[in-house]
Amino acid sequence: MNNETTPTPGPPLWLLAEVTYACPLHCAYCSNPVNLTAKQDEMDTSHWLRVLSEAREMGAVQLGFSGGEPLLRKDLEHMVAHASELGFYTNLITSGIGLTQKRLAALKEAGLDHIQLSFQAANADTNDLIGHRRHAFANKLEVAKLIKQYDYPMVLNFCLTSQNIHQMDDVLALSCELDADFVELATVQYYGWAYINRDQLLPTQQELEQAEAKLNAFRAKQQGKGPKFIFVSPDYYDQRPKACMNGWASTFLTVAPDGSALPCHSAKILPLTFPNVQEKSLAEIWYQDFSFNQFRGTDWLPSPCAQCDEKEKDFGGCRCQAYMLTGDMFQADPVCAKSPHHHTIKNAILASHKNKKKALILRDPKNSIDVLTL
Repeated sequence: MNNETTPTPGPPLWLLAEVTYACPLHCAYCSNPVNLTAKQDEMDTSHWLRVLSEAREMGAVQLGFSGGEPLLRKDLEHMVAHASELGFYTNLITSGIGLTQKRLAALKEAGLDHIQLSFQAANADTNDLIGHRRHAFANKLEVAKLIKQYDYPMVLNFCLTSQNIHQMDDVLALSCELDADFVELATVQYYGWAYINRDQLLPTQQELEQAEAKLNAFRAKQQGKGPKFIFVSPDYYDQRPKACMNGWASTFLTVAPDGSALPCHSAKILPLTFPNVQEKSLAEIWYQDFSFNQFRGTDWLPSPCAQCDEKEKDFGGCRCQAYMLTGDMFQADPVCAKSPHHHTIKNAILASHKNKKKALILRDPKNSIDVLTL
């Protein structure tokens, strides 16, 4: 897609390396694809090392090792060491399951810069129930101590859903108990497994407002001391969409376990053919591939987005969300109140009020689900 209004992209500044979809947890809100890549189809070490080298040569500076659970890759330390030698700022995004003192010492030696530890809740019963793994909470507490012991910033992520959002006081207390530096209170966004469980997971607007009010009151008492909290609400209750990933293929590049290169971690759901890093260079993919140029800039925007004075802010919103909710990836993100499909958001909120007691579908490689038929 080459035209006057399609900008020449800068380099991908943030590389997300989803090194595996394997995970010891079975969270019903996981953003991984519902049809998970089999372990035997994961890229080997040599391919990952080449990807890291190519990304750094292009100008990428931030690198996230994610999954699934990246600790399940036995070559993780090798990849971290290579990335560190290249000059990346390296981030491990982890559940903490499998992060022993020996493993953390090896990652520290390899040059790992940053760890984000996720919690499913602020107490053992809820945390272990949501992740569907016994003793996971106790494991996370031990890992949190190790993170401090090895002089890493304490960066926590709490995934908020209707199952745990009422425990905000406990979340705030635990964050202080663990001496956290930064805490992301991330209300789940509805992709992957979270989308198929949206009715059960989506908090009400009142629950969100109450949770944020508790956070703001807590911040006022802190007077700038203690953890720095970031509250991320789902855009279902907004009137305008987010600029997904800062704009399609503008800043972020994701490489999936099988080598698929994606403008965002959810893009594989779209009816596009995405390239594979085992067949093309990252530079060729980023600058030339049709799928990466498809939604760059604003020239492709449909009405009413094309006429909107906010189009340079949100670029029409999320393509995955538009596709999931309307069946057409070219539509305006239905989150936007100007979208002709905004009623799908309203209907989703109503459905969540009615279907809260439905059984959750746990993330499991044995489940094969077509999201768009649900």
